[in-house]
Amino acid sequence: MNAVMEAAPPVTRTEPGRPWRAVVALALFEARRLLTRIPVLFALVVHVGWTGWRTRTSWDGYPALQDADRATQDAPMLVGLAVLLCVNQAVLRAKRRDTERHFAVLLVQPWRRTAAHALSVVPVAGVVALCVAGQFTWEALKPGAVGHGSPGELLVGPLTVLLFGAVGVLLARLVPSVVAAPLLVVFFLLTFVVGIAPGGDERDGTRWLFPVVAESTANTLPSDLLGRPAAWHALYLAGLAVTVALLAVLAGGGRSWTLRAACVGALAVTVLGASAQTNGVPAATAAARERVSVSPEKEQTCVERAGSTYCAFPEWVPRAGTWAATVDRVRSLAGGTARGQKLSVRQRIEARHGMSADSALAPSATPHQVTVGTAWGGNRVPEFSVAVAGVLVAGSEKAATGGLCDGRMVTLMWLALAGGDDPLTDLSRVRLDDSTRGAAVVLSPTEPLYMTAGQTGVVTQLFGRPLKEVSARVQAHWAELTAPKVTTARVADLLGVTAPKGADTCE
Repeated sequence: MNAVMEAAPPVTRTEPGRPWRAVVALALFEARRLLTRIPVLFALVVHVGWTGWRTRTSWDGYPALQDADRATQDAPMLVGLAVLLCVNQAVLRAKRRDTERHFAVLLVQPWRRTAAHALSVVPVAGVVALCVAGQFTWEALKPGAVGHGSPGELLVGPLTVLLFGAVGVLLARLVPSVVAAPLLVVFFLLTFVVGIAPGGDERDGTRWLFPVVAESTANTLPSDLLGRPAAWHALYLAGLAVTVALLAVLAGGGRSWTLRAACVGALAVTVLGASAQTNGVPAATAAARERVSVSPEKEQTCVERAGSTYCAFPEWVPRAGTWAATVDRVRSLAGGTARGQKLSVRQRIEARHGMSADSALAPSATPHQVTVGTAWGGNRVPEFSVAVAGVLVAGSEKAATGGLCDGRMVTLMWLALAGGDDPLTDLSRVRLDDSTRGAAVVLSPTEPLYMTAGQTGVVTQLFGRPLKEVSARVQAHWAELTAPKVTTARVADLLGVTAPKGADTCE
């Protein structure tokens, strides 16, 4: 019997046909680890807690959604810093534990492991995106919400997390040291939290190279006048995040032409977004700002409520009913012809200097016209009441703010605040020093007014009297109470309270 001896075939090592399955599996594993790391969990809890606590009372229940979208950008930065630190530690885990040599026997090359770490950041960014969507939806569902949000502004938070995570991976490949990431986190904290980053000067185009671009004012403009290149900025952040991630993969050993071409393409997108967002405010936007500041009536819609006319920019027209409730409350306490006086409430803004404008509006000289701003709720309500009362007492805003130093100031302040739930608290809210004693500057939507110490004393006495009693006296003596040069002492006598000492003088 002959045995035929045949040589055994050589052993060959074949790689799986779909190596990216292993990358995805590793990315999901690292994403689970990343989401359970203490710094990331802490940052997410702080994000959710701080957002929930602040959103309950933000804008006093009357948000403008073109401001609410930007309010979603700050908290994700804390999550991004935590992700930067933790993903950097994850990439360096094998080096710290001296297991890097064992990975050499695996089929997943180092550059693919790097790609998996970069992809592991995506689920965290998704969680942040859900938080951002929830915060904005909460604001949008408030009954007093107006305006329109920007998708580009809402994307900034999640894209910032992606960018910081990519930076953490790249840093681990370029500087494989456990102290590099903490030092970078400290630097970012100093830059973005302490305030080294540029602020709200819209003429500075370089500020858009930072992930989050804040505004240094609470001035609210119509959504089409913001002049913020939100879409280009989102494109810039997305391109930068992908570029940094691909650089990390290349630094991890990736050498294919596909990776290099993708990196060049992402860099081109980044440059495009960066150049487009630094072009400044478009000429059309600047011209529109000029129009709404100089002649707002050409851009507004007017509606009528209870005989008075309310003219506002289109996004604020739904608030006409809320303004009308305040006007009717103040007017119902007046006497004489003022009780039925038809008013013209017009929304006015100063938009020529963009969102950084912080100057007071000049009072209107038009008879029976009252100015209302774009903000509402909180202190804005009693301030608007002061403006309404000033027009009913003096005839125009200019007459009310141009030296109303006599006893008419008592009538004006009682008329403005007496019908509220807590007149004394409202008095402190409209005074510059938040006081209810002594002399003080009184705020209004335009230029401020002034109360002497004697006038303050008379007004606080009136707030302690029954509303119906004082209202009857006000209506019975309306002509004398609103007569020019009437003294505070005479007003106190007519209203049945103790007269103050000293003359009526404005300081």
